[in-house]
This record gives sequence, C-alpha cells and structure tokens, in this order.
Amino acid sequence: MSQVIDTNKFDTLAQELAAIQQTSSKRIALLGSRHVPLTHQHLIEMMSYAIVLSGNQVVTSGATGTNSAVIKGAMRADPALLTVILPQSLSRQPRESQDQLQQVINLVENNENDHLSLGEASILCNREIISRCQQLVCFAFHDSKTLLQTCSEAEEQRKLVTLFYFD
Repeated sequence: MSQVIDTNKFDTLAQELAAIQQTSSKRIALLGSRHVPLTHQHLIEMMSYAIVLSGNQVVTSGATGTNSAVIKGAMRADPALLTVILPQSLSRQPRESQDQLQQVINLVENNENDHLSLGEASILCNREIISRCQQLVCFAFHDSKTLLQTCSEAEEQRKLVTLFYFD
C-alpha cells in the first residue's frame, strides 16, 4: 500500500525545525487584538522583552492592547531592535498610543493611507509587516477577521506562524 505524503505538512515541519535550530537573530512580527485583558498584556510584554533580549528584531504595529504590550517589552530590552509600522500617520493613532509611539526609534508612518478606513489601512499595514519578518506570532480571537487573514497570508508566504487564541 502506497503512502501519500502531504508536502505542505512536510514543508511546515522542516521550517519549524530550521527555526528551532537557528541561532542567529530573526525578525519576528508580533501582532494581536486591541481588546486584551491586562494579565495577557503582561505576558505579551514579557514575551516581547525576552525575544528582543535574545537578540531578535521585533516588528509590530501601533495600537492599544497587544501591540502596546509588545512595544513596552521591546523598548525595555533594546529600543533599537523594535520597528513599529503604523497603518496610517501618527496623528491618526489613538491619543493614548501617541506618547508611547513618539518614543519609538524605528517608526514607520503610512501617511498615504490616511484617507482609508482603519480596517483597510490595517490590512495593508499587516501585509507590510509580514513582508518584513521571518516569523509571525499572533494573538487573536476566533472572530478576529483581519488578524486571521494576516496569518493565512503569512502562511501562504511560507512564514512560520504561531497563533494564540484568547477565547
């Protein structure tokens, strides 16, 4: 009896093994929901801190919740290893995020998206983020349409994707 090998699963396993064995630094995107319990934000902040402390570069977006926690952790470890890509200009970000974002050394604004809705701009921003990373870690709810779409697009680009669900 012949056995059919699922090459996608094989590719994914090979990619995960290579990531585990890799000792050089990586560019890791950390994205997630704005609506995150405070205890989860602390865990995400610690994860971001540890990832940067290990010499990895972190790429995220600038919003409340997950992304704010990622920024806090990375800034504590090494601000030079953090890149924040905004879906629109800094002035279009929530007031509570602007003070934190002004402290980021590597801040990319997408002023050309100011005419778009936040949802449309976020989709474009997430695409830019995954194009700059080797690995995506995402924190989402099962109904987080934009984030789940981003994970699918990252997988299609053969990025290593780790998805944590809050619910």
